Amino acid sequence: MPAQPFEVSQRTGSLATVQIVSVKGAITFASSPAFQEAIAAATAPRLIIDLTEVSSVDSMALGTLVRAYVSCQKAGRKLVLVGLNYRVKNILQITGVDPLFEIYATIAEAQAA
Repeated sequence: MPAQPFEVSQRTGSLATVQIVSVKGAITFASSPAFQEAIAAATAPRLIIDLTEVSSVDSMALGTLVRAYVSCQKAGRKLVLVGLNYRVKNILQITGVDPLFEIYATIAEAQAA
């Protein structure tokens, strides 16, 4: 099965104070710079990172997520993750960083929270 090409996009959520960064494909050493750039460009008070179509993450992606969390905390912004598959959720749990993040099944649930 061929790997899904990496894509990252941004859009405004249901409220102007919400920004959604959607990611497709595996977040790896090669794709992490684009992922980091997209997260850094998101400046809304509430950031939703949609990982619904992410097949896997590596240590670079994990580091990017933790840096995004720290950056949001320092700026008084809220960061939530959406749509984690078993592999991604398992990596967060094994590394012990899962308590840092609010995690929702869907974007709609995250926006309503």
